[in-house]
Amino acid sequence: MQSQGSSLANLLISSGYFGDPSVEEVNTELSRIANIYDGRILVIDSKLNILKDTYGIEDGNTIISEDVIKCLRGTSNSIYQNKQGNYIEMTLPITHNNTKDIVGVILLNFSIKNINSISVVLSQKASILFLTTAILIFVYAFFYSGVFTKPFNNLKKAIGHLTEGYMDEEVKVEGFYEVGQISNSLNQMLLRIKNLERSRQEFVSNVSHELKTPITSIKVLADSLIMQENVPPELYREFLVDITEEIERENKIITDLLSLVKLDKTASEMNITSIKINDLLELVLKRLRPIAKKNNIELIYESFRPVIAEVDEVKLSLALSNLIENAIKYNVEDGWVRVSLNADHKYFYVKVMDSGIGIPEEAQDFIFDRFFRVDKARSRGTGGTGLGLSITKNAVHMHKGAIKVFSKENEGTTFTVRVPINYIA
Repeated sequence: MQSQGSSLANLLISSGYFGDPSVEEVNTELSRIANIYDGRILVIDSKLNILKDTYGIEDGNTIISEDVIKCLRGTSNSIYQNKQGNYIEMTLPITHNNTKDIVGVILLNFSIKNINSISVVLSQKASILFLTTAILIFVYAFFYSGVFTKPFNNLKKAIGHLTEGYMDEEVKVEGFYEVGQISNSLNQMLLRIKNLERSRQEFVSNVSHELKTPITSIKVLADSLIMQENVPPELYREFLVDITEEIERENKIITDLLSLVKLDKTASEMNITSIKINDLLELVLKRLRPIAKKNNIELIYESFRPVIAEVDEVKLSLALSNLIENAIKYNVEDGWVRVSLNADHKYFYVKVMDSGIGIPEEAQDFIFDRFFRVDKARSRGTGGTGLGLSITKNAVHMHKGAIKVFSKENEGTTFTVRVPINYIA
């Protein structure tokens, strides 16, 4: 309305309408705009005379209106809406382009019944649309909440089934990608639990067997002596030597088991000190040289540089002793064992190589398992308990290190231990 009023004001000035109100072009435009907005337009001069009334009722009359008088005095245009909200009345000043004087007023009176009707209809439709959308959202939310939560409920039931002790079944839950990932993770965890349980059962079985074997041998030897009469002293001595060896073997198994239990405890029990690894290796080799000499094994030590590291001396000494002792025991006649020490800026490396019997490829994945023996007969002959490499691996891992093996049958074995120079808590 303001835009149309401003256009009409310019047209009235440019056409000289205030000098000749009968200009057909202007009257036609006034009537056209009034019809478009279903309203009424009055053109009033500065003397309050009505020059044009599109209704044709007030032409030539004088209008007394507060809004019109204010508009002629330069007050900004006013907009008025009646209480019923049926029409809007607006006054716009007509300003001369050159002198900028207000020469008249345009009074616009337009009905807004249609606008109000459209507004009511749109409000009703918007309310219906909102209500319908809300109902649809609720229905879809209720439906899809069941669809979305179904895989999780199935997952919950599967976990509940596991907690009841049914560990033999896999968790199979079909659904979203994330649920599938959770299901796979649970199956991996379940497999690990099964492996741990199987390992525990095997360990208990092996411990029972290993502890029972020497006792059985001692009992058989003792019963043999008891059942015989007039046993020669030489036989007594032979049997007692055998009994002593079995007792020593039992003691060694118990000692290794205690070492393993200590290593299974948390790393908070690590007694970390800064020591020279070169000296530690020399001390370990000094203890093992008599065994090597007895077996006619050449023991060679190579140190490429001085190495100071933060380690638990007792645990690392135990690990290295087991590796070197195994290299001596499981060697060939007139063989050799080479121990080397090297380091870089982050780790130090201990390599134990031997010319021994080697380890079959299919057994290399199991040599760190408790009580695992490649050749049980040979292990018993050398006094092995099957716990040495497991103890070594635990000790190295407690130092946040790693141990690797490379071996070929009848060509020897190489163990490489890598340990951080600075202890990682």
